[in-house]
Amino acid sequence: MMIPSIDIQEGRAVQLRGGAFPTLDVGDPIELAARLSRVGEIAVVDLDAARGRGDNRSIVEKIVRSWPARVGGGIRTRDDALRLLDLGARRIMIGTMAEPEFLDGLPAERIVAALDTRDGEILVEGWTKGTGRRVEERMAELAPYVGGFLATFIEREGRLQGLDLERARKLVAAAKGVRVTFAGGATDPSEIAELDRLGADVQAGTAIATGKLSLAEAFAAPLRSDRPDGLWPTIVCDESGRALGLVYSSLDSLKAALDSGSGVYHSRSRGLWVKGEESGNVQDLVRVEADCDRDALRFVVRQAGAGFCHLGTFSCFGDSAGLERLERTIAGRMVDAPPGSYTRKLLDDPSFLASKLREEAAELARAESPAEAASEAADVIYFALTKLAAMGARLADVEAELDRRSLKVTRRGGAAKSAYRQDGEDLAWTGLH
Repeated sequence: MMIPSIDIQEGRAVQLRGGAFPTLDVGDPIELAARLSRVGEIAVVDLDAARGRGDNRSIVEKIVRSWPARVGGGIRTRDDALRLLDLGARRIMIGTMAEPEFLDGLPAERIVAALDTRDGEILVEGWTKGTGRRVEERMAELAPYVGGFLATFIEREGRLQGLDLERARKLVAAAKGVRVTFAGGATDPSEIAELDRLGADVQAGTAIATGKLSLAEAFAAPLRSDRPDGLWPTIVCDESGRALGLVYSSLDSLKAALDSGSGVYHSRSRGLWVKGEESGNVQDLVRVEADCDRDALRFVVRQAGAGFCHLGTFSCFGDSAGLERLERTIAGRMVDAPPGSYTRKLLDDPSFLASKLREEAAELARAESPAEAASEAADVIYFALTKLAAMGARLADVEAELDRRSLKVTRRGGAAKSAYRQDGEDLAWTGLH
């Protein structure tokens, strides 16, 4: 598949030619990350940090907290590596410091060794210093310590000359099962498709930034269809992965969706179909995903209004249930709460809501049976979702935070704070009354 790339220099997204001269100012890295992340994981490289000329740490960290990203540039200490992994970087790309002694003990599946090459020689320190070492040699040495390689053909980087596919095939073979991502010169969807068939990815920046290669064309390059009309079956899901319905996509509808950031599909009766254009039940597109066989898509969306189905239900498989239904009910109470609504009372009185949260959490802590634990947990979740709504947060934000925490490498000890420790038969809520 294709991984969009953002190189950051002096606070701006740029694209370089041959590893040197700035050819293009691409704009605000944050705005660019928001758009490119619609096709999944993005690659972010801090060029200033890579060259030891300052850094763009605050921008990189904001991107990592907001979207799935792999990060590289200037990672030269284990503290740097662990900080980015703990922040939620899906992977970190390590170049100059990619040595067994440095990598040992880091989670190999989240480490990408950046092998920057010019005419087959490995270069380090932001492409400024030759090492005299060959790519194949480094792959053999580092394979036990990493989950991927990033091979950049510097002589082709930013020049829009196309990838060296024959060279790429040899490096995929040399990697012996470790997935390789190639950067430097990609301009045509056929290159992305060919490398995907080989089990490799393409990291593309300049071609997308200049419009030589559209985001939709790059994403769709490996896709196929067994339908006579060439459409891709598309499952539409909410942010928690609950299926809303089945539709179809074409390259034109995919382009429209990625450009607009909304749910756009192919209707077999009327062509392009913008969800909610007439009903008001619009969708914000979070991301598009391809399945393992590359013949079906999943649109992850933020659904507004009554729901996805034309019958007025949350999904084409019926109405919502569980946490999603409760969250929607609470959101509705914020807009048009009936007289005497308990939820409205909680929303209007923060101190009352806080006291109920403490009360129900204590009752959950004292639960002694599965049924009692489930009942008390339901109470806690209700009050917690009401608190989220009052603060303008959503259940999806909680799930995203949990996903980020699951990526932490450095773990806390987990000792209870003194105000919440067991005191005899009861919990002492010291200082919380």
